[in-house]
Amino acid sequence: MITLLGIRHHGPGSARSVRHALHLTQPDCLLVEGPPEADPLISFIADPAMTPPVALLIYRETQPTQAVFYPFAEFSPEWQALRYARDAGIPVHFVDLPLRQWFALPTTDETPSSADPFAQIAAAAGYDDPERWWDHVVEQRRDVRDLFLAILELMVALRAEADAHAPPDALTRAREAAMRTALRRAQREGFTNIAVVCGAWHAPALLDLDNAQADERLLLELSHRARPVSDVRAAWIPWTYDRLARHSGYGAGIDSPGWYEHLWNVEHDIVAHWMTRTAHVLRAEGLNLSPAHVIEATRLSEALAALRGRSLPDLGEIEEAIQAVFCGGNDAPLRLIRNRLIIGQKIGSVPPDAPAPPLQRDIEATLKRLRLTPYLNEPAVLEIDLRKPSGLERSRFLHRLALLGIAWGEAFTPPGAQGTFREIWRLTDWAPEFVVRIIEASRLGNTVEAAAAASAREQALRAGRLPDVIEILGVTLLADLPDALNDVLARVEALASTTGDIAQLMQALPGLIQTARYSNVRKSDVTIVRTLAVEILTRVCVGLPLACMALSDEAAKELFERLVAVHRHIPLLEDQAQTQTWRATLTRLADMPAHGLIQGLATRLLHDEGEGSGTAIRMNRALSPAVAPATAAVWLEGFLSGDALALIHNPNLWRILDDWLISLPEPAFVAQLPILRRAFQRFEPAARRQLGELARNGPIISMREAPMQIDNARAKRALALLRLIEQAEEASGGR
Repeated sequence: MITLLGIRHHGPGSARSVRHALHLTQPDCLLVEGPPEADPLISFIADPAMTPPVALLIYRETQPTQAVFYPFAEFSPEWQALRYARDAGIPVHFVDLPLRQWFALPTTDETPSSADPFAQIAAAAGYDDPERWWDHVVEQRRDVRDLFLAILELMVALRAEADAHAPPDALTRAREAAMRTALRRAQREGFTNIAVVCGAWHAPALLDLDNAQADERLLLELSHRARPVSDVRAAWIPWTYDRLARHSGYGAGIDSPGWYEHLWNVEHDIVAHWMTRTAHVLRAEGLNLSPAHVIEATRLSEALAALRGRSLPDLGEIEEAIQAVFCGGNDAPLRLIRNRLIIGQKIGSVPPDAPAPPLQRDIEATLKRLRLTPYLNEPAVLEIDLRKPSGLERSRFLHRLALLGIAWGEAFTPPGAQGTFREIWRLTDWAPEFVVRIIEASRLGNTVEAAAAASAREQALRAGRLPDVIEILGVTLLADLPDALNDVLARVEALASTTGDIAQLMQALPGLIQTARYSNVRKSDVTIVRTLAVEILTRVCVGLPLACMALSDEAAKELFERLVAVHRHIPLLEDQAQTQTWRATLTRLADMPAHGLIQGLATRLLHDEGEGSGTAIRMNRALSPAVAPATAAVWLEGFLSGDALALIHNPNLWRILDDWLISLPEPAFVAQLPILRRAFQRFEPAARRQLGELARNGPIISMREAPMQIDNARAKRALALLRLIEQAEEASGGR
């Protein structure tokens, strides 16, 4: 006898029906749709340390990115079937097309294309969503007698109609042939009461077991077309309800894992219990709710269900009642309920002796030792004090994970933060994709430190641009990987010595200086890094003036940003000689015939550094009548790139600017207005108001229009001083 139990992959009604059917039929062999490669891992289901949600990870050892996840929740029918088999002591096997064959198929053959088989039935029953129809008919069902016979009859009709219009694709035919082959094998082994748990859509295809030769021929042709791979491995990994949900991208995901768990665990007064849980959550958030609210919300949801001809409220009606009674019509608290209860925040666990790569075990042990929680209910902020050994170790671990491509944490600097002893990380939930990354990185080493060091070396060798290698160098230092540091430094020096692109050297310089900044706090010897930074800065100072000649507007904008970045990082070197060299370079840029944007910026940077004696002269020169208005406006845009204080507190500079604006003919003024607006838009609102007051309270007298008022007495003293200077020069021979 063969009992076909057609199910949806995650559903409490299906799971309850499967458990009831298995207890009723008492099979001597159980076959469950799933990867045959995972058969050796079924025994771990009986381990007390195995707590769903969990997932089977099937991957290729040589190409870990080829991987498939098979998640299970406690209310998954397959999970309940596997638990029944282990408790009853009967043989149980996964049946499907082996993934060693599936992985070998071309990409175009991997994903079958089929329409939703339930949409038409749901529409006929008055439902606009087939998922809601299945929930009402199956998942909320309490009477499970003859359920699977009804499902099979329905699927036979749907398959007949669907196959008549569009026969199954090649992959679906191969999968169902593999399932039938496994059924025949169980029969040959002497089992007479076989139960099969599979997706409801596949159940009709397992009714006819007569044509064994056709199935063997189909599978043989598939093997000839794509030779099966031999490096397939399997492992159990923890899972979360959030990853089980449809919004995570999981193809067989469900909308409400937390609600389904509730349906699985609660036998009576389902709605009342749910309303009570919801009230507890909202009361913890400060909402004033009483038992009367719970009673009223329960009654309202039941009334809504009755009006719509349903015996029990579904989640939609329950949410409507919660919004009306608990939230006063506001839908904002519903988002909290959805995250906390409807989707749920449950995290699974797997036995410590379950198969896993050594690198994964090392990461798990490190997480536990450092008291870091990988599975978070929501993003968290981790503040690390680098002065403490534990904080330093946490920081190194997170940076090592980053080198392995495991983007669990992202370091960021909050506005106004100062000092280098503190690091702030934004942590996300531990994504299942990280497991694939870990497996992929296992070839590099069995520990996080060894694998991260090898990864740093590989990335540095692959990188062809100096800024990219500088970034790798910074992370290598932060991760405290001395074994890899020399190799990465050698790559930096090799690229730096052969790179003649000043823009690329400037892009690399801030990263080098920033890396050297952490030497004291992290107790790392970065003397070589500091020396390298000084060497690159020297090359930049020598080559920058020439690089600024004949720049296009786009190239000038790019160099503008890099010039600002380098200038901000120079003080971090705390080297007076280098600071003076850099200021001398800025002086050359301000006075040479470079692009106006660069000239204006260099003038402004010198002014902000306190060397403002030449600012007015340079500004007068840049905004003189001999300079085209467009060129002058570009210079002004560069000069105004800082704050507005230079104009607010220096009347002379404001007068020069005002004088230039007054002198512009109307067409030229209109043409340059967008540049001026863009420049002034960078200022803070308060600064713009002050500038407006200056302009309104004027008028500021133009230097060319102001009447000449000469003080004869002071003029005579000035002339006498000039005569003395002239006589001194004549006496010295003009030296």
